[in-house]
Amino acid sequence: MTIIQRLRSVGTAQLQGLADVLLDCVAGGASVSFMHPLSRERATAFWEHVAASAARGERALFVAEDGQGIVGTVQLILEQPENQPHRADVAKMLVHRRGRRQGLGALLMAAAEEEARALGKTLLVLDTASADAGRLYARLGWQRCGLIPGYALLPQGGLCDTTYFYRQLARPGA
Repeated sequence: MTIIQRLRSVGTAQLQGLADVLLDCVAGGASVSFMHPLSRERATAFWEHVAASAARGERALFVAEDGQGIVGTVQLILEQPENQPHRADVAKMLVHRRGRRQGLGALLMAAAEEEARALGKTLLVLDTASADAGRLYARLGWQRCGLIPGYALLPQGGLCDTTYFYRQLARPGA
């Protein structure tokens, strides 16, 4: 059974679990801002930064946990410019290879969207270099709004395209 939860504080074991997911995704070829090989120290430092931001309320950090620990994660970046209080960015939706094709991405996205609605957000934005993730987002009702060719590098090298998506949300009770 998989549990999805929002982490407001992150312990050492959770940091290591998040690092494991990031390391696995990068080793598996996901273009998520890091090059291969990614060191555990660098992966842990990234999650320490995210955890501090979550503790300050600048982002919502969600994890999916199974019997082996953290298997997936997604972030809702709440800290936006003052002229954009109605929106948030979805970032680093990552699922360990052991948990893929089990609906975890959809569960994580549903949790992020639910939290965004509860916080009064009406627009979400994300980008992805993954065709699989792009199909998931489209299936969940996200609108594709453009592709930038050669936007980033794949972890082992070589350029990849990035696709941008948005989703308009209704306010709670609307």
